[in-house]
Amino acid sequence: MTPYRIAPSILSADFTRLGEEVRNVITAGADLIHFDVMDNHYVPNLTFGAMICAALRPHTSVPIDVHLMVEPVDEMIKQFAQAGADIITFHPEASRHVHRSLSLIKDAGKQAGLVLNPATPIHVLEDVLPYLDMVLLMSVNPGFGGQTFIPHTLDKIRRTRALLDEYTQQSGRHIALEVDGGIKTDNIAEVAAAGADTFVAGSAIFGAEDYERVIQAMRANLAQISA
Repeated sequence: MTPYRIAPSILSADFTRLGEEVRNVITAGADLIHFDVMDNHYVPNLTFGAMICAALRPHTSVPIDVHLMVEPVDEMIKQFAQAGADIITFHPEASRHVHRSLSLIKDAGKQAGLVLNPATPIHVLEDVLPYLDMVLLMSVNPGFGGQTFIPHTLDKIRRTRALLDEYTQQSGRHIALEVDGGIKTDNIAEVAAAGADTFVAGSAIFGAEDYERVIQAMRANLAQISA
């Protein structure tokens, strides 16, 4: 079985000491650092650019998982690839040519993925599965941290997992299934049981006094699924 991965989102971190926050959450057990990039165009908020990613790269001993909520996306792909991102995902609605945008990521030697909003159908994945290393399902509408998990996402996770498993049987390639939005200690096991293997958590981790305790509690709940 593919190991579960926890990806704290620095959108909820203390920006005044971001390097320290990243080091602390990695020490606490983070598998990835999730980097939410918003442009105040594709989504109604503005966060950080490639310069911040490059500045954090020396502080990060785990992969940087960049989620681009920007439009247009191709130039940002190039910038974040150069800044040290390891995984780059984007929304198909933000690209005129999804295959071309995925190829930019792969040509840069990075892992590539697509992000599906709550209302984006999963059939958009079918023709580009050979180019995907990850699918990210949004369990909230993108643009803001601290939102509540949308319950019907569980069915979408199951359907996406079935599609990815069928592809794995045919190709031998595993595609990670990440979920972002409202992930907490008390619902992470349910999300995993539906088929997710990578979990973005922002306020649930960075809003706590003890990051390690939260991550350990999440892992304990995930272990019940593996048992």
